[in-house]
Amino acid sequence: MNSRPLLISDCDEVLLHMIVPFRDWLDGVHNIHFDLVHGDWGEALRHKHDGTVVERGQVWDLLNGFFDTEMHRQQAIDGAVEGLNRLREHADVVILTNLLDHRAGPRTEQLRAVGIDAPVYCNQGGKGEALGRILEEYRPSVAVFVDDLGHQHESVGALHPDVWRLHFVGEPLLWERVKPSKSAHARLDRWADAEVWIREKLVANVPAPALEKVV
Repeated sequence: MNSRPLLISDCDEVLLHMIVPFRDWLDGVHNIHFDLVHGDWGEALRHKHDGTVVERGQVWDLLNGFFDTEMHRQQAIDGAVEGLNRLREHADVVILTNLLDHRAGPRTEQLRAVGIDAPVYCNQGGKGEALGRILEEYRPSVAVFVDDLGHQHESVGALHPDVWRLHFVGEPLLWERVKPSKSAHARLDRWADAEVWIREKLVANVPAPALEKVV
């Protein structure tokens, strides 16, 4: 017998705002300007006192510092908590987040604090293999994957083409900058719309078709 349908959701910019609180922290604490519209993070962070680019190694250090001490700054994206919890009526829900493994506990508590209680799986790099391990564990009748990054849809689609893939960017400041992923079945940026789309896929309980057949 098949298990229930499964929803695998990313966290940052899908459930919780990340880039804006990170920007504000950099500005207020580190005197660094983060240009959100710049496509390359290696050029987007600059020291405010002289305009020089922040070295890439320091960018990673700053990201780690943010997740070490500043996760409380992240607030839920509008409609995410309510939408995700309503979808539990139709599916199991897990979180697949690109953080170092030791942050699984803090991320779990962070999500519980805003009203989302779900298993958290950490990953580094492409999510296709990690998602495969989750599928083996749950053996769902159908699965839906939600992420804000196009290359994650490529990773998942390459290994698990029958998983429905929704490209979702919850930060309004990024809507025009981030192009729809060609490896996703749909692009939606508001939870009111995403919830309807996800529920339809879960209730229909039919694996995703090849992308060229998706209208």
